[in-house]
Amino acid sequence: MTIPAGLSRAVLRARRDTGFLAAGVLPHLALVPGWAWAAATAARTGNWLLAVSVPAALVLLGSPVLTAVQRARYRVLIGVGVPRAAAAPEQWAWASIARWLAATRPWRKIGYHLLLGPLLALLELLVLAAAAAGLAGVTAYAWAWALPTGIRQDWFGYLTQLPAYTAAGLLLLCALPWTARAAARAEARLASGLLGPSQAQRLQERVDQLAVSRTDLIEAVDAERRRIERDLHDGTQQRLVSLAVNLGLAIATRPDLPSDAREVIEKAHLEAKDAIAELDDLVRGLHPAVLEDRGLDAALSGLAARTPLPVRLRVNLEERVAPKVESVAYFVISEALTNATKHANAMRAEVTVRQVGEVLRVRVTDDGLGGADASSGTGLTGLAKRVGSLDGAFRVSSPVGGPTTITAELPCAR
Repeated sequence: MTIPAGLSRAVLRARRDTGFLAAGVLPHLALVPGWAWAAATAARTGNWLLAVSVPAALVLLGSPVLTAVQRARYRVLIGVGVPRAAAAPEQWAWASIARWLAATRPWRKIGYHLLLGPLLALLELLVLAAAAAGLAGVTAYAWAWALPTGIRQDWFGYLTQLPAYTAAGLLLLCALPWTARAAARAEARLASGLLGPSQAQRLQERVDQLAVSRTDLIEAVDAERRRIERDLHDGTQQRLVSLAVNLGLAIATRPDLPSDAREVIEKAHLEAKDAIAELDDLVRGLHPAVLEDRGLDAALSGLAARTPLPVRLRVNLEERVAPKVESVAYFVISEALTNATKHANAMRAEVTVRQVGEVLRVRVTDDGLGGADASSGTGLTGLAKRVGSLDGAFRVSSPVGGPTTITAELPCAR
């Protein structure tokens, strides 16, 4: 006879959860003998402080072992992983100990093992007792024939008591998958909340994970931008240069060309050179090669030389900072100088880059018309987001009539 799939799953689940509850009785009752001895001694001597101090001392000494046992029980028997709390500080200074206590809250584990453990053991024993009673009920006829109780000669009991025992046992066994599952889930929730990391620690770990993933994403985007820059410089740009050279040679070596054809070729030659210039600007805007090869100082020197207005550049760096910080600083300065040239009608600009400890401070000032607003959805908004991706600070001071000052502070700790 084929057993229905639902019944088979219920039986397996009941067996698993019941075994899980049975395995938790002894660990949950591990402190009861010590507590009972302390209570008896306190009642005999009148020292009631002993009834509290001894179990507390046992928990402090045995908490790591009991926690490891419970964590293994949850993981192996029901597949629930209870995360570990933060490790103890390496340096036992008062400040580090206080931070560790605030983050892990070890008294939650003490409360779990000292107070909640016996209550959970009682719950587990009740479920196990119900399971044992159910097995005894469904096997009532076998017990009646195996034990010399005399019920086989009592036909009234044989026809009324044993069917009642069997029916009650069936009901208990049918309810066992749900009762055992509910008890196991309740224990798992309590263990996750009391033996695992606190809510504050979980949030901190999540923030750390998001910070790492964001850094990885920024580095991946920066690497992709450098790849695109190399492909454009080594591929498309070189083909355009070759096209412009060939068109120039055609104009120089074929004086007998018809005037219409010469005019078309000359126009194509000019457009090719314009495309090369635009592509060169685009490549430098994506990621200038000099920034990767020689660093921020050299890249800014080239940027200042290409800017149409006079730029006073001052760079004071102790050492090269991280590539992503160099990239953001470069684009902030490039965008600020572009805005000063195209929109502010500035006559001069000043760029200051200075490293102070673990912060890179960038300051761009121009004497233009002012009135720039970083919250109006312009290019300054993109710069603010780019700086914010590194947990930096971005400020714009641009009163009407000028001057305009753009300041960015970028963390540059490696």
